[in-house]
Amino acid sequence: MAEQFKDQGGVATSNPSRFMRWATSRVMSKLFTEQSMAKKRRAAEATRQQEGRPHRVEYFHQVDDGYSHLAAGLLQQLQGRYEIELKCHLVAPPAGSNVAEPDLLARLSRYDAQLIAPGYGLSFPNHPEQPSEICVELATRILAAQSQVDFINLAESVGAALWSDDDARLRQLAEEHGALDLADAEKKVEQGTVRRKELKHYSGAMFFYEGEWYWGVDRLHHLEARLSDLGLDRNPTLSPVAPRPDVDLQGVQDNGSLTLEVYASLRSPYTAVIFDRAIAVAREAGVNIDLKPVLPMVMRGVPATREKGMYIFMDAAREARSQGLDYSKFYDPIGEPARRCYSLFPWAEQQGKGVALVSSFLRHAFVLGINTNTTRGLKRVVEAAGLSWKDAKEHLGNAGWEQILEANRQQMYASGLWGVPSFRLLNAEGDELLAVWGQDRLWVVAREIVRSLKPSDEK
Repeated sequence: MAEQFKDQGGVATSNPSRFMRWATSRVMSKLFTEQSMAKKRRAAEATRQQEGRPHRVEYFHQVDDGYSHLAAGLLQQLQGRYEIELKCHLVAPPAGSNVAEPDLLARLSRYDAQLIAPGYGLSFPNHPEQPSEICVELATRILAAQSQVDFINLAESVGAALWSDDDARLRQLAEEHGALDLADAEKKVEQGTVRRKELKHYSGAMFFYEGEWYWGVDRLHHLEARLSDLGLDRNPTLSPVAPRPDVDLQGVQDNGSLTLEVYASLRSPYTAVIFDRAIAVAREAGVNIDLKPVLPMVMRGVPATREKGMYIFMDAAREARSQGLDYSKFYDPIGEPARRCYSLFPWAEQQGKGVALVSSFLRHAFVLGINTNTTRGLKRVVEAAGLSWKDAKEHLGNAGWEQILEANRQQMYASGLWGVPSFRLLNAEGDELLAVWGQDRLWVVAREIVRSLKPSDEK
């Protein structure tokens, strides 16, 4: 865990004024509606045509990043399927306030890439440690020496050798395809990193097309849909190159042997996207649910840059639409609104309504656009959860919830996770079967539930 975030504590620190919360909510909710995004896309296409530019997709590759290796495995298919110019850049890892936990992120990228690779027809080796600096350096030098066409054709092979710790294969690729000296390769990485910053992003494995970002294989289906709408799909009758895997329980039914821990934040747009569906999947499978709320990162002192915040809200709104949700009435619950609801959580749990309370709060704040900082707004949240507002008022502002949320955060970190929503699947003995981060990992959770419950001769 990054040293500066080891002792974040359990007290919310970010509490903007009511005016600032209202102003932020108004701006963010209007920026990323379906109508506003469609308008931006039309404007971008008009500008592209006026300037005579091709349909250019830019891809930003971080050599030592697991997610980038997966993305590299689809570059040839993407280029062949769509009438686009694919331009690839080498970039440095994210740095500064754009990445809260760089060591955890690097470790997660290796573990997570191995988990999700089969869902996209790809492979990633079990690789608990980062590849050696010598191998990373050689892989970078090889890719830096390539033309755009050769980069697209070679990136997966270079990555496969790197992540297999195959020094001999990397040296062979260097001899066959060339490699820049280290200084020139570092200049290429610097150029790509500068270009990424110009376009207002910070991460590897990113695709960019005309004003919009798409992260790794998980968001390629959004990019493919956009390219298809523009008439650029050479084979529109075929399935997309990278469709998101289905959440499929295959009819399995648990008898209560499994438990799904759900780590959720009341201010997380990504949590709001998937919370109800995650609960529904667990209940459908007969899996126990253990809801573990945590404080939002920004409320426990973790910094966030404007470019990161803008990407998160844009991406979350796009993800919400894919789930049939509309964030156009979003009303930011940061600070006091979240704090007030958290203070009611222990009482709601005692009533068997903890899940209902969190679900109601997220729906009211992110979908219905209710100001949860007002008494009237919070009353609506509480009553919609099936709880008594009269009783709730007796518990509003009670102490003790901070320690509960902090213990949840510590457990989340102990599993190598730090963001929300996160999920841990446990067996009957309480052993961890799976730990994943992200609203786009519910399909992985479902597959692990199926794997755990199916008879051994069917696995």
